[in-house]
Amino acid sequence: MLDTLLPILIFTALTLAAIGAVRRIRLWRQGRPSPVNLLKGLAAVPRRYLVDLHHVVGRDKMISNTHVATAGGFVAAAVLMILVHGLGLANPVLGGLLLLASTSMFIGSLFVARRRINPPARLSKGPWMRLPKSLMAFSLGVFLITLPTVGLLPEGLLEGSGSWLLALILAGVLAWGLGEMFFGMTWGGPMKHAFAGALHLAFHRRAERFGGGRSTGLKALNLENEAAPLGVEKPADFTWNQLLGFDACVQCGRCEAVCPAFAAGQPLNPKKLIQDMVVGMAGGSDAAYAGSPYPGKPVGEHAGSPHGPIVALEGKALVDADTLWSCTTCRACVEECPMMIEHVDAIVDMRRHLTLERGKTPNKGAEVLDNLIATDNPGGFDPGSRLNWAADLELPLMADLKQVDVLLWLGDGAFDMRNQRTLRALIKVLKAAEVDFAVLGNEERDSGDVARRLGDEATFQSLAKRNIATLSQYQFLQIVTCDPHSFHVLGNEYGELGGHYKVRHHSTFIAELFEAGRLSFAPWRGGSVTYHDPCYLGRYNGEFEAPRNVLKALGIEVKEMERSGFRSRCCGGGGGAPITDIPGKQRIPDMRMNDVQETGAELVAVGCPQCTAMLEGVVDANAEVRDIAELVADALVERPAADTSGTAHRPAATTTAEEVIV
Repeated sequence: MLDTLLPILIFTALTLAAIGAVRRIRLWRQGRPSPVNLLKGLAAVPRRYLVDLHHVVGRDKMISNTHVATAGGFVAAAVLMILVHGLGLANPVLGGLLLLASTSMFIGSLFVARRRINPPARLSKGPWMRLPKSLMAFSLGVFLITLPTVGLLPEGLLEGSGSWLLALILAGVLAWGLGEMFFGMTWGGPMKHAFAGALHLAFHRRAERFGGGRSTGLKALNLENEAAPLGVEKPADFTWNQLLGFDACVQCGRCEAVCPAFAAGQPLNPKKLIQDMVVGMAGGSDAAYAGSPYPGKPVGEHAGSPHGPIVALEGKALVDADTLWSCTTCRACVEECPMMIEHVDAIVDMRRHLTLERGKTPNKGAEVLDNLIATDNPGGFDPGSRLNWAADLELPLMADLKQVDVLLWLGDGAFDMRNQRTLRALIKVLKAAEVDFAVLGNEERDSGDVARRLGDEATFQSLAKRNIATLSQYQFLQIVTCDPHSFHVLGNEYGELGGHYKVRHHSTFIAELFEAGRLSFAPWRGGSVTYHDPCYLGRYNGEFEAPRNVLKALGIEVKEMERSGFRSRCCGGGGGAPITDIPGKQRIPDMRMNDVQETGAELVAVGCPQCTAMLEGVVDANAEVRDIAELVADALVERPAADTSGTAHRPAATTTAEEVIV
């Protein structure tokens, strides 16, 4: 009896899964076109899944091992089950392998069940709570029906008139598992992420992220194409592989756990945001969502459709505008996502529509954008006053020299009295190392970072193209800046518009100067120090070691915060967040200074003017905030004559003359 039922059950489940897959693909294809290489993408899935994705999952060893046992066991068991019980290719070898695979899956499901007994707040509940039972049903059902194949259960036990009840029970258990594993994988359920996730890895919007690469620069809008939407107004405006990426969400809540806005009680939860996009793609409401809501916004208030607005002017919408403006674009969510979903891309895409099409940038957003258009800087300062603070420094100008080793990019911190101290310190360091450098002076404009993060792609591209035109007049080996936002934009986002430059953050450049013996420091005699990783230097560009190497060179032993390196907590200063100023229950910089306080450090070293401003704005802070350049400048001592003889003016480890950028 069971021999007759099994092929029917298996191929019915596979047929329903195939129908569901077609339906799911149609949902994704509602999005805008995005060219991909189908065969190359599919061929890359095994490596992307086993190496790139597990590099992220592996940060939690228990979960990683559980996933290997459960997912690996399922894939092997599913394939072998089709061969042995679906196609009738039963033999002791295949049967034995099937027993091993189902056993592995069952053991993994026990750990999944243990985790679900008292799950962390970040994990979605609801249908996800039945996942351990479904995994057990599939693995146990497959195991039991395979025992006769290897002679561990008498063949006649499941035959004859008295065995029909046992056969039906086994078939029922297996049908439950098959329904959840195959049917639910494409029609919707806890296993949906397995089907969508595999294709998401194959056709990822940022394929450069795989194989150890890094891709963090926002993608430019084609402003010349009048038919293309300016940003994303409705779910169907996303590219089809973005919709696919949203559908791959496993609702683990890792993004939620690291989001600074969510922790501060602002109306943003990146996991909920992705699930709302899935709701919009299929049409409906968020009433069935079983995870943490947006702070202060109950579940059930949001609804939408593929071709309806994401942010509505009135009535129910998929997302409230404040949710989008709460994001600091720190990429902590993206860094932690085991499915490698691009939350920040989606948020900026939606911001672009609100800013460019509706003119709905909140609070001081419109004023800042107007200032950038009128004065080339967000503060609205007279462009001719960019170097007023440096009147006594006799800074060399690119307009006079035409060609130097280093172009020092001042950034808009040149208009800020606090950051002028950092710039003065950096200039002192460059002069001490006899670096051949110059500045653009009044020819420099804002890099466009804040305009782009606020969604004003037109103003960003205008600023970028004019900066590129200015830079094309001069020759230099590299750009050095103390602003990670300018560092990121110049190095990673100007290239798409024709500006290709080698850019160094000042901490990296100072570390190189020290390694080359061009700087000498007096021993550190201050108090204990911790270091705050700027998001746009660390997570965006992978530079974690150079700042610490500089501090080590100063004789400082860094007292690391619990959240440091790629898991550093944002200061709250990125993505235009201080400009949009969405309120929460607490301030993000206050939380970061609490992290500092837990280390007992008397000083927090930073490498970003935004971080300096945010952390120094914390009331009753117990630690002093100082930029790395300031610490280095204070520790400078004159190098012995033997160290200076024959020293070239060009910094060590820079590019060669053949790499000069014109």
